[in-house]
Amino acid sequence: MSAVVEPTPFPTAVDGSILTARGAATRARLLEAAEAVFAEHGWEQASIVKITERALVSQGTFYRYWESKQAIFDDLVEDLNRRVRRAMAEGAARGANRAEAERYGFEGFFRFTAEHPALYRVIRQAEFASPDALRHHYEKIAEGYVEALETAMGRGEVVAADPELIAYALMGIGELVGMRWILWAGTKKVPDDLVDQLMEFIQRGLGIER
Repeated sequence: MSAVVEPTPFPTAVDGSILTARGAATRARLLEAAEAVFAEHGWEQASIVKITERALVSQGTFYRYWESKQAIFDDLVEDLNRRVRRAMAEGAARGANRAEAERYGFEGFFRFTAEHPALYRVIRQAEFASPDALRHHYEKIAEGYVEALETAMGRGEVVAADPELIAYALMGIGELVGMRWILWAGTKKVPDDLVDQLMEFIQRGLGIER
């Protein structure tokens, strides 16, 4: 998990014009509504009407920012991706070494998913609704992870291996553990003792001496 995440681009209207502060706030409210609607209703049943009703704006207002349901869905996936990467990066940045960075990064991911369980539901919908957005989501997470692992390998902090393989393996662990102990259990965090065991497992896999 890299400590560097690109800044959020300033939003624009469909015609490319720069939004006013009020316009940006309305767009953000629509994205927030879309997160809830896609999570609750799924891709097929979600609609622009449901999104605008949830955001308390007119349908005409929606079309100032997006041309279609597909367009706002793709932007939602990108928005969730940027925010979850930032949560992980900020956590990992607290670590003084790779072992600590892994723990704090995972904890950042778990906190984000507890606050935004829609992440799981939206990303899974993307498999069918927007395969390119799904691939981009995982590739962007892996990109920062690979960079951080390469740095750690160069310092001799972890065992030398294919960093992309290790990145995807660790991403899979985090996603499934979060699904089991946060999404399915309906809790706000993975129990501390389980995080301890998870970190011991990961440290052994990375060849980190304890």
